[in-house]
Amino acid sequence: MSAQLKQNDGEEHKNYRMGIKKIDLVTGFLGSGKTTFLKKYVRFLLDRGLKVGILENDYGAVNVDMMLLSMLAGENCQLETVAGACDKDCHIRRFKTKLIAMGMSDLDRVIIEPSGIFDIDEFLDVMHEPPLDRWYEIGSVIAIVDAQAELPDSEESEFFMASELADAGMLVFSKTRGMSPEQLREKLSGINNIMKKVQCDRSFDSALMKDWDELGDSDLEAVMNSGYYPADFVKSFSEYEGYRSVYFMNRGFTTEELRRKSAALFADKACGNVMRVKGFATDGDGWFEFNATKNNVRIEPLDAAQDVVIVIGEDLNEERINRVINN
Repeated sequence: MSAQLKQNDGEEHKNYRMGIKKIDLVTGFLGSGKTTFLKKYVRFLLDRGLKVGILENDYGAVNVDMMLLSMLAGENCQLETVAGACDKDCHIRRFKTKLIAMGMSDLDRVIIEPSGIFDIDEFLDVMHEPPLDRWYEIGSVIAIVDAQAELPDSEESEFFMASELADAGMLVFSKTRGMSPEQLREKLSGINNIMKKVQCDRSFDSALMKDWDELGDSDLEAVMNSGYYPADFVKSFSEYEGYRSVYFMNRGFTTEELRRKSAALFADKACGNVMRVKGFATDGDGWFEFNATKNNVRIEPLDAAQDVVIVIGEDLNEERINRVINN
């Protein structure tokens, strides 16, 4: 089955304000690069003259990704967030309330970026509830996969990754630089094996595999029009309490300190399955975004930020993590 299935009516953006708003979902497992891709995608939409709303639908009490997107905010770009530091029903109510407010504003397209642990049924169910079913239609579901990261190996993580990819109109690989076509095809095969484990009828025979620095307007146009694929799969977990975050505020870490501490967290199995360390640091001359997975560390300068570091993973041992961070 093709990785792209058109589900849009092909109307030009000048007609969007007159009718139903398109809503896109940018999904992907922890550390896949959703926020980095979102910045490129939204900039492309803004350059086309669209008015864009971004909804960060996170489960943590502190939304680091929202801070990273703040540079896009302006007259034609509205940023909203739903923090998930509450129970599931409360989180869904907040999510729906934000979408209602955005549906009443003068936007052309709304982009949702959920957390890296996300059940896509939450999105699909809300889209079929009134009044949202009259105001929105799904534009594209865009799934991001880190080409260099190891695929998840626990049953729970495999399920959440599969559920995030199942309805994607386009699969987009991140961090492809230095990888051979054979390695990328092997990654695609691994993804398809995970889809089989949840008895999904979906398989990917292609993906957008370009280095993101080389993405052109035609690539992003294809993403915008990629649509979505309504897939079925066996839902083995409706909720899973194994994932959590540990926060550290106002510690004043430098980038080198965070590089060393994150490496120690990934290596120390007593900390649990640490999947991602992200946040901000200052080296005296300014702020930096810090984003680390087991196989990749990205450090980029920022104009301003908040002093926060977040450790995300599965079955985390907070006491042990504190010991490593404070070492």
